[in-house]
Amino acid sequence: MPSAKIQQAQAASERIASGLVLALLGAVGFSAKAIIVKLAYRHGADAVALLMYRMLFALPMFVLMAWWAGRGRPRLTARERLSVLALGVTGYYLASLLDFEGLRYISASLERLILYLNPTLVMLLARIVYGRGIRWGQLLGMAISYCGVVLVFGLEVHVQGAHVAWGTLLVLLSALSYAVYLVHSDALVRRLGSLRLVGLASTVACLCCLLHFALTRPLAAAVVAPPVLWLSLLNATLCTAAPILLMMMAIERIGASAATQIGMVGPLSTIFMGVWFLEEPFTPWMAAGTALVVGGIFVCTRAARRAAGTAIVASR
Repeated sequence: MPSAKIQQAQAASERIASGLVLALLGAVGFSAKAIIVKLAYRHGADAVALLMYRMLFALPMFVLMAWWAGRGRPRLTARERLSVLALGVTGYYLASLLDFEGLRYISASLERLILYLNPTLVMLLARIVYGRGIRWGQLLGMAISYCGVVLVFGLEVHVQGAHVAWGTLLVLLSALSYAVYLVHSDALVRRLGSLRLVGLASTVACLCCLLHFALTRPLAAAVVAPPVLWLSLLNATLCTAAPILLMMMAIERIGASAATQIGMVGPLSTIFMGVWFLEEPFTPWMAAGTALVVGGIFVCTRAARRAAGTAIVASR
């Protein structure tokens, strides 16, 4: 019996360790997307063409993901199809397009910090749409996080110029678009499952990006430098499809809360890769802004979990 308990403890420990590693790899994979996009821009790539190639390479993986998760499940109703279509357009197509355009004007580090504000935008939208309350702890965390973004934004405007404001607005709208997806996908996730919904909504987004390119760009715009194709393939696999699967596997092992906390390495890894691959400057102001954003999100999400726990206890 003692040996059986030891084996169970070892298996649980290994499961937790593997979950932490998977969450870490997923967070780094998501964060590397901005680095790859910035590298592709150095080869004269157009934002729409770059997004088209990313989605073109990712499309088969998302179709496979949706098929795998939907095996043996009921067919989607007409209302569910419309919901998936709307979420694919807002949550992935529009968010990706705005993000890629914004990266033309701001650093990868600032882009990741803005996108990391997503939990705060979800809370604000939930307050507006569903009337959900926001605790003082959440407001404090939001204030700290936005101060960090403003600090880094001010630094970039001083160094890079006024065009940083336009890029910041585009990326902030991208984060808002994805927040709309998160707020409205809650009920659909419970019916379809997260992996199936991601696969279906991302497939819709891929088709939208391909259609966007076909309608707004001549066929000659598809001719890009070979490095852009390789970078787009990396973006589609290592920074898009793979991180989704890695985070799903991590959540199965350690839970959504722990996986989210590991995701806080995202901005830090983006800054490190930006300095290493893009030679972006790293200053004390950047470090302070990053610390404020990460710390603020931690305070905000911690307060949200406490509120959820209180609600559960009250309902019993």
